[in-house]
Amino acid sequence: MVHSPGSGPGGCAHRAARGVTRRSLLRGAAAGAGAVAVPALLTACGSGPGGGVTLGSNASDAVPKRAYADAFAAYEKKSKKDVKVNTVNHENINRYLQGTPDDVFTWFAGYRMQYFARKGLLADISDLWRGFDGFSDAVKKQSTGEDGKQYFVPYYYYPWAVFHRKSVFRTRGYEIPKNFDQYRALARQMQKDGLTPFALGDKEGWPAMGTFDYLDMRANGYDFHIALMRGEKSWTSPQVRQVFDLWRGLLPYHQKGANGRTWQEAAQSLQQKKTGMAVLGLPHPGQQFTVQNRADLDFFPFPEIDPAFGQEAVEAPVDGFLLAKKARNRAGAEDLLRFLATPQAELIYLKSDPNNVAVNSGAGTGSYDALQKKAVRLVSGARQISQFMDRDTRPDFASTVLIQAIQQFIGDPDDIDGLVNGIERQKKQIFAAD
Repeated sequence: MVHSPGSGPGGCAHRAARGVTRRSLLRGAAAGAGAVAVPALLTACGSGPGGGVTLGSNASDAVPKRAYADAFAAYEKKSKKDVKVNTVNHENINRYLQGTPDDVFTWFAGYRMQYFARKGLLADISDLWRGFDGFSDAVKKQSTGEDGKQYFVPYYYYPWAVFHRKSVFRTRGYEIPKNFDQYRALARQMQKDGLTPFALGDKEGWPAMGTFDYLDMRANGYDFHIALMRGEKSWTSPQVRQVFDLWRGLLPYHQKGANGRTWQEAAQSLQQKKTGMAVLGLPHPGQQFTVQNRADLDFFPFPEIDPAFGQEAVEAPVDGFLLAKKARNRAGAEDLLRFLATPQAELIYLKSDPNNVAVNSGAGTGSYDALQKKAVRLVSGARQISQFMDRDTRPDFASTVLIQAIQQFIGDPDDIDGLVNGIERQKKQIFAAD
């Protein structure tokens, strides 16, 4: 088992986590809803009352793993209590939670949290929330289950936008596009200049979801998009067909072979100035840029398509922590969660991982770099905030239908009718299962 540096002694035997990916998390969530997935054989060690707290973390990349270790080490120093961090591959998150899970584990806000709360696999932490400060009503809503109780402790968020290098735009004379026509014109100009306009790596199945989300929210509005994700709108509607048609017009300006390229490779191509733009979340290019060239990284909001909706919606997923219903050391876990909900705990994390933004308003922005401050302005100015396709819909629908559908579209964008009909047919089956 891989332990983080601040996990303390006396770990337990877990299966080693290698290459924890968002797609593996999605497959695991799907398995809990009846889809086929490879069992992860997760067996948390747990701890008795009064002992250390176990924490299941899906952070296997070096930067967030180190940042979490710093935060947990600070808690250990303050509380004199151990935090045993198990870097686990939540390959089958449902089975993990029904088995012997860690006391606390990293997860996502919004619908992805509500899904497992509804299944009775999470502990109600409404009592803890009554003592929390610094979280907006919007953040609290994203931490609340369908029953009105709180289950989630938010930790940080990061916006999705169109990333680019300042120096490329400056030397080429490119201007930031405000609307979709200007966006396509810029892509055409980049291609004429011998630069691949858009980086794209969708090997994991989720990175391209961000492009769909923005196209849908800009063309049809936030309310339609969320209703679509919740199964309340038809994928065969003219609105959805328009989204894929708009996207089809952009695909010739993207890197070829996207379904065989990782998001890291796509972000690296932006860093190497082989591509001009990339629709990603802040941590993705952020982790691929060195300290020396990070100042050259910049972003702009996804351009307007319909003036009625403008650029008012922003994709800004919130990550944080959940308390397992089967936690063996609930008192210790709640004490850890109280600490993690403080602005101090968030700032400790962000000192080692500047690719995110604190959720707690008390954290302040004095230590932020220019990119983080710009991210705060983008999100604070949004009228609506989405969580991301695989977080705003059922995890089984995202993993067994949408991942494959979007990869299919990238590989063959000309059969939109067949694509949307297939998605709608499977959507009806999955959403009717509850």
